[in-house]
Amino acid sequence: MKNKLAGKNVLITAGAQGIGEAITRHFIDSGANVAVHYFSSSDTADQLTEYAIGKGQKAVAISGDLTIETDANVLVEKTVAALGGLNILINNAGSLVARRMLSEMEVEFWQKVMDINLTSMMYVTRASVSHLAKNDNSSIVNLASLAGRKGGHPGSLAYSTSKGAILTFTRALSSELGPKGIRVNAVAPGLILGTSFHDTHTTKESAEATTASIPIQRAGNADDVARAVAYLGSEYDGFITGATLDINGGVYNM
Repeated sequence: MKNKLAGKNVLITAGAQGIGEAITRHFIDSGANVAVHYFSSSDTADQLTEYAIGKGQKAVAISGDLTIETDANVLVEKTVAALGGLNILINNAGSLVARRMLSEMEVEFWQKVMDINLTSMMYVTRASVSHLAKNDNSSIVNLASLAGRKGGHPGSLAYSTSKGAILTFTRALSSELGPKGIRVNAVAPGLILGTSFHDTHTTKESAEATTASIPIQRAGNADDVARAVAYLGSEYDGFITGATLDINGGVYNM
């Protein structure tokens, strides 16, 4: 894949932790220039940029709260200024925040989850389109979730709803941006252990029960997702758009 991604300019939101960090490393190792967005993981973001620069590639770490429109716009502006353009956007930022049942749901909490997972994606994508459209074979990859397919475990109503909306956002946007030469796809990871998300929100018992139900008999890891994202972001799949790639070991095989 390196010959397809070498020299490409890639922006990864939340690219300095968990799945995002693995995605960033895969693009760097494929020869791409990277803009690493972070909210709180400044040390890792700096390490990733140093790693890329050490390999002779362009890299920049940029902080921002992407639920704020101006921060999202500035992120894209700084990315283009530092890298010289934009070929690939990876919309990875998102969070479950906390588990809340419908009976406990406050409007403020609902809106917070929607803003983090969905509105922020719209802001960054909207700001990026004009730059992506300047290049051939540009693409966008959105991070959805198995929860958006199945509904998630109890307490993930808001999160699952937002991730389900990302599946539709991806399909609709692929139709809108196809004429501009921009492909739009998504990945929907299942149980991915070793990330702060599941360390925070998934109990050991729940992880073991879920793993036992996975046909491939193991949980996923961040590299499993990163490889799929790099593939969808590359030019190898130039006829794939509007699709969601499920990464779950076969637990959801409809």
